[in-house]
Order: sequence, then structure tokens, then C-alpha cells
Amino acid sequence: MKEAIARWWRDGHWAEWLWQGDPWSFTHLSFWGFFFAVLLIQSKLEQRKAARNAFLFLASLWFYWKTSGWFFTLLLATTVMGFFVGGRIHRPSSRGVQQGWLGLGVGLSLAFLLFFKYAYFFSESFEALTGMQVALRNPFAGLANAVFQTGFDADRIVLPIGISFFTFQSISYVVDIYRGEVEPAENLVDYGFFVSFFPQLVAGPIVRAKDFMPQLRRPSVVSHAAFGMALFWILNGLMKKVWLGDGLALMLVDRVFANPTSYTPLENVWALYGYSLQVYADFSGYTDIAMGVALLLGFHLPQNFNSPYKAQHLGDFWRRWHMSLSGWLRDYLYIPMGGNRQGSLFTWIALAFVLFFLMLLMPSLGGWMIAAGIGCLWMALGIQFPRLGRWTVTTFNLMLTMLIGGLWHGASWNFVVWGGLNGVGLVVAKFWRRINPFKGRAPWLGILLTFHFVTLTRVWFRTSSTANWEDLGGAHDLWSEWLTANDMLMAMSAPMNWALLADLVFAYATPLILLGTGMTIHWLPERWKRRYRLSFAKSSKVVQGFVCLVVAGFLWERLSTGSAPFIYFQF
Repeated sequence: MKEAIARWWRDGHWAEWLWQGDPWSFTHLSFWGFFFAVLLIQSKLEQRKAARNAFLFLASLWFYWKTSGWFFTLLLATTVMGFFVGGRIHRPSSRGVQQGWLGLGVGLSLAFLLFFKYAYFFSESFEALTGMQVALRNPFAGLANAVFQTGFDADRIVLPIGISFFTFQSISYVVDIYRGEVEPAENLVDYGFFVSFFPQLVAGPIVRAKDFMPQLRRPSVVSHAAFGMALFWILNGLMKKVWLGDGLALMLVDRVFANPTSYTPLENVWALYGYSLQVYADFSGYTDIAMGVALLLGFHLPQNFNSPYKAQHLGDFWRRWHMSLSGWLRDYLYIPMGGNRQGSLFTWIALAFVLFFLMLLMPSLGGWMIAAGIGCLWMALGIQFPRLGRWTVTTFNLMLTMLIGGLWHGASWNFVVWGGLNGVGLVVAKFWRRINPFKGRAPWLGILLTFHFVTLTRVWFRTSSTANWEDLGGAHDLWSEWLTANDMLMAMSAPMNWALLADLVFAYATPLILLGTGMTIHWLPERWKRRYRLSFAKSSKVVQGFVCLVVAGFLWERLSTGSAPFIYFQF
């Protein structure tokens, strides 16, 4: 054993393991070195709130600079803009003036997001429509090169990591001030700390100012129970990500999705189930770690997942999955459109936005006519049949919310299909709950149907999501993604040679064990999970230290074979 470790060290494999992928993600030692340094300095400032907030703001900027380079200046620009606009909205003035400042703040935030996220999509669509090529230039690169001598490539537009998350936080801040739900931050440093807090900066959860700002005015004291709970969330998240998420990705999911037609129907089905667990383990693992890291610093982040595969219907699923984004879409998109009551001007704006994207996705006269026809038909039905019109409007509010949620993930027909299917599923589930004659009986049937519906729709989601470090922020290959999704559906529906079953089970024994273990733990009763979480949190430091060593051994074994990027870094 000692010789093997010595050879591993002498051959330099430790360096490959340490720096593989992004050295500033939660799965690498460099991040934990940074975090422990921050924790040590912050512990000396916990009673001096202003100094603590300023230090953590600077540490968060440093963290974002290490993950995204000079794009941290974009984060700074968003911060300054949000703070200034929020202050102007709060000043006593007419409603019209406040609405003007609100529109400016939201519009600029969305302009940043749309430019960095969809510039290539718009240029490709324009080229398909007109035959004219667009030479894209990154104006941010020119400014950064002139001021900071960064060496940015001005001809390439790279997606800044986490731009969707800090943009949504900035938008919710100015909207909540306009609604009178929150007071503006006392100073730019406090607001900057709220926007850029490093544990959740690059992949959420999305934090609301009314939940986080009050914590800035309290000393960050961490009790023994809070320390133990934070440690539990960190270890739990790392095991989810590294063992479940990365294990399934590297041993099953990635290889099958790369070429579905080369594998049997059963392998395709296993890969789809595996991806459903992988994306949950990957994303909830990240937010578990973020919650634990924040708690060690004395701050509470909102829960982002609540056993989503226990959901009894699709509406219940979206109240359990990525709860901070689902809540954001509900409060800042669905309800402003009228929600369950009626339509509004915002409904028409959102509809125009979605139709515009759909027309660009199918850049032909026929596609434009289809999109325009859908809009005209909807208006005609609403005028001719008022009751049907009200139902249609509320249904469209739901559909539009899910379609925009799909497009938020990327400009791809597959994301549109994924969002549209979930929108239809929500409408059907809502109608079924009204007429369901079996209420309260056989809840397991609803859980199974919901889980399988969500898993099936992930065919389109996965084929539109990149899976390699070098692909993050790249343009989507729409045609390839669409064909891959269809290839997988065709592969799963092909006849299965059951004589191969034993060989396949043996070949995929490890990922199948991971899949079964992960789903079993997920479906455990919540009271059991709460009990072992509290037991660990209240245990002695000796017990906690021993568990940390055991988990570290498991993590080292898995990470030495490779790792995959956090899926939601690309959004």
C-alpha cells in the first residue's frame, strides 16, 4: 500500500487529480484551501459586521475572478447598477418615475444576460434568414483590455459562469423595492455582498434580498449544532456529486448519450434513468455544499430541493425541484402575467418574446406564419368565447412560464420541447386534480407516473446540455442535439434481445448499484433523514472527524478516476 501511494505521488498523479477540471469548484482542494483561509479571517471579524461584510464581499470577488477571470468586472457593473437603480426607485417620486427606473434596471440586467447567452444564436438565425454573416465582437473585451490589459479575445463571446443567477438576484432586488417588500441596502458593500456571496454565486440557489439582507446586520455566530449540520450538508453534497453524479455520468450516462444507436434499448433506458438521478445528485449536491459552506460562515441559504422524486404530480414536482428558480419564475413571471386569474400586458410581452424566439429557431417564412397563426387563433378564441378565453389565458400563462424556463437554459428546440412538455404536463395535472375520483388513494401511482414523465422529458434536456469543461458556454449545435434526442427515443423503442440481459447486468453492475442505492436513499421517509442529520449534527467532534476521514477516503478513490463539471455551471 505504501509503495502504491509513493508511486502515485512520484508519478505526479496527485497533480492530475488536484487540478483536473476547474480547480475552483467544490470538488477540488484549491477551493477548500481558499475557503478555510476565508473562514479563519472571518472568524476574527464575526462581531464587526461592517468589516466582515466588506471582507466577504472582496473574497467573493476574488473567488469569481478565479472562476471567470476579468468577467468579475461584469459582476461589479451589475452590482453598481442594481444598487443605484434600487436607491432611485425607493426615493419619494411619482409612480411613473419609479416604473421608469424599474424598467431601466430590469432592462439593462436582461440585456447583459441576453447578449452573453444568446448572441451567437441571434447571429446564426439572422444569417439563416438573410444569408448575411454577422461578425460578432465582444465590446466587454475591448473595455477590459483597454483598462485592465486582460488579453481577452474580442472575437469570442464567452458565457460568464453564474450570470443567470446573479442577474435574477439583481432583478428580484429592484422589483421587491418597487413592490415595497424590502428596503434598499444601506451601502454598496452590503448589496455587493448579497449579489456575489461566493457559495451560491455560480449555480444558486437564487437568494431574495428580504431573506438575506437581515442576516448582514447580525453577528455570524455558529453553534455546535449549526457547525455539525453545516458539516453534514458539505459531506452529503460531495458524496452526491462525486459518487452518484460523476459515477453515473462517467460509467453510464455520457457514453450512451454520446452515441445512442450503438447501444441496446435497455442500455438507453438505464442511461436515461441514470441521467435523471445524475442531474439531481449533481445540482442538489452543489446546493447542499453551498448551504453548508454558508452556514459555517454564519449565513443561511434557502432550501433548493425537497426530495423531488417523491412528488405525486407535476405541480408538486416543481415545488420541490430547484425551488429558488421555480419560486422566482412564479413571483416575477407567472403572477405578473396574471397567474391563475387573468391575462395582463405582461402576458402579451411574454408571448411576443417566446414567439420571437420560436420564429428565430425556425428561420423560414412557413415557421413565421405558423407562429403568427398560433397567436391569432389564441386571440380569436378569447374574443369569441369569454370563459374559454379566461381559461386559455391562464393556461397560456402557465405554458409561457415553462417555455421561458426552457429557453432560459439555452436557445435550442430541445429546451423548447422540454419546457413545452412540462407546461402541458402541468396543465393536465391541474385539470386532473379537479376531477380525480381517487384522491387520497394510491399516492405511489402518482409518484411513479410523475417520476417517469419527468425522466422521459429529460431526453430533450440532456441532449441540449453540454457535458465537458471545454464546452461550457459554447454555442448549441441545434441539429445535432435534435437528432441525438430522436436517436435515443428510437433506440429505446427498438426490440430488445433479452438473451443479453445477464451480460448487460454484469457489465453495468456498478452504475446499476449506484442507481438503485441513490433512488433508495432518495425515497426514504423524510423523518428518517431528519433523524440521522440531527444525530450527526449533535454528535461529538471525534465522531464528526472520523466520518470526515471516511468520506474523504471515498472521495479520493472516486476523484482519482476523473470528474465531471457541475451541470448547472453552463446556465
